Amino acid sequence: MSHVAKTLGTLLLAGTAMMAASAMAQSPGAGPTAKDRLDQAVGTVTGSPLAKADADMKHVLDALADLKPKPIEGDLSAAEARQQPTPTDAVMALLKKNGKSTAPEAGIRTENITLTGAAGSLPARVYIPENANKNTPLPVVVYYHGGGWVIADLDTYDASPRAIAKQASAIVVSAHYRQAPESKFPAAHDDAFAAYQWVLKNAKSFGGDPAQVAVMGESAGGNLAINTAIKARDANIQLPVHQVLVYPVAGVDMNTQSYKDNADAKPLNKPMMEWFVKQTVRNEADLQDPRLDLVGRADLRGLPPTTVITAEIDPLRDDGRRLADKLRQASVPVDAHDYAGVTHEFFGMGSVVADAKTAEGVAAANLTTAFQGTASGSSAAAPKRSGTGN
Repeated sequence: MSHVAKTLGTLLLAGTAMMAASAMAQSPGAGPTAKDRLDQAVGTVTGSPLAKADADMKHVLDALADLKPKPIEGDLSAAEARQQPTPTDAVMALLKKNGKSTAPEAGIRTENITLTGAAGSLPARVYIPENANKNTPLPVVVYYHGGGWVIADLDTYDASPRAIAKQASAIVVSAHYRQAPESKFPAAHDDAFAAYQWVLKNAKSFGGDPAQVAVMGESAGGNLAINTAIKARDANIQLPVHQVLVYPVAGVDMNTQSYKDNADAKPLNKPMMEWFVKQTVRNEADLQDPRLDLVGRADLRGLPPTTVITAEIDPLRDDGRRLADKLRQASVPVDAHDYAGVTHEFFGMGSVVADAKTAEGVAAANLTTAFQGTASGSSAAAPKRSGTGN
């Protein structure tokens, strides 16, 4: 018997009593159960990246596993992949399991609208703080959801824009975009920029201040957000006052240390990223495009102050870190935060993951600072805030 097998056997035998003692599951955020500690010990021995997950994150991962999603990197079509259970579904299941409400966070009203994309109308959702003064225009955040440019929609990514609208006292416009493989690169990028232009022109119609517009995105949406700022700069139109990039897709190198460390992580791993890229690009030449290879080929000079949020258990961790470094080299103020013990997609899970609530607060605070610096009668630039985990 190998050393690993012997060690696992010892752990499993020792864990029987521990698991029996933890039959009553603790609520999220209450700390690790005996089962959590046993699973982490087993994961450490086997080398699983998920062994690093903290108790809150592990509860979500367990709930996702219980939903039995099929691996999209297998033989699934894009249409089939879009039907698989998501981390959002896992959060809902976990809340129900613990007897908590799954209703959206109070204090925000929403309106489903259509806006003009690059090739036609696109669905969007506007999030407006209920306590907003109707006579005072609010700042606006244009938000782009994740999903590898292939899957997910406004409902999948409802919690993040809702949290930002409430905590930043801003209107958030969550803009959908054409997805691959039906619409290959750069369709989503063209739609993202068109949505930003639409918001600038129409902000007043929903109570927004067109002079105070920021961009934000998660994962593939983080890539869309920074590319929108780059295109605004190059087209000599109004720049966003700030950009929040949450574990953004920022490069084409899938041999970084974080890809190696998290090759089989959940809910995102290296084979999934390879599947997303295969669905999205038209040919190998697209991978040389600076819109996809931001850290290798993009000019980042003159972009607005930036918040970068990354997760430890994420193939894209080094994409975000490298992007933050390159932005700094281009003299862009950057506040970068790397969160240990959490995975890709943790942002927006503030109802069940403590670090998600913290990260949402960081993003909202930086947006608020940027809006205050560009408020009417103020010319102060948003100051750089010290980050953690840089």
